[in-house]
Amino acid sequence: MQLGYVTTNGRGDTDACLWQAVQALQRAGVALAGTIQSNPRRDDRTRCDMDLHVLPDGPVLRISQDLGVDARGCRLDGAALESAVAACQARLPRASLVVINKFGKHEAQGRGFVPVIAAALDRDLPVLVGVSAMNLPAFLDFAGGLARPLPAGPKPILRWACKAITPGSGQPAGCAA
Repeated sequence: MQLGYVTTNGRGDTDACLWQAVQALQRAGVALAGTIQSNPRRDDRTRCDMDLHVLPDGPVLRISQDLGVDARGCRLDGAALESAVAACQARLPRASLVVINKFGKHEAQGRGFVPVIAAALDRDLPVLVGVSAMNLPAFLDFAGGLARPLPAGPKPILRWACKAITPGSGQPAGCAA
């Protein structure tokens, strides 16, 4: 069972790291399932939108709600998040690696992408997860000592993924030694 995670310090840095890692994984020919996040800025808002890109080829789902300029509190669109979860679940049979953009508040409560992570690990698929410092204790508790921290960057993530992919699942051409 392979469960790797990446934690970075700057706002949006984990999303950028996973975006670059997914590009490297795709170039290597790794069959992916999961999500990566982009955060488009809007001139009329102080906070960015949050879009989940379902791997390997879409759809892109906006998981943030526009609650107005002065809105406070959680902007997460729970229905859109659950749509992304269902889309990821459906792609597991064709994947050799799963990427989950964030272990967030929902996952810390046992919801969100927790079923996808569990199903992937049950299938012996390696899973890469982005984790913020705030949610790291909950993630480590969830992982039960099975998670391995990875250096943030496409090259170390690609090396880990190539080692983690089960040989019987068809080693990607870009992983050949």
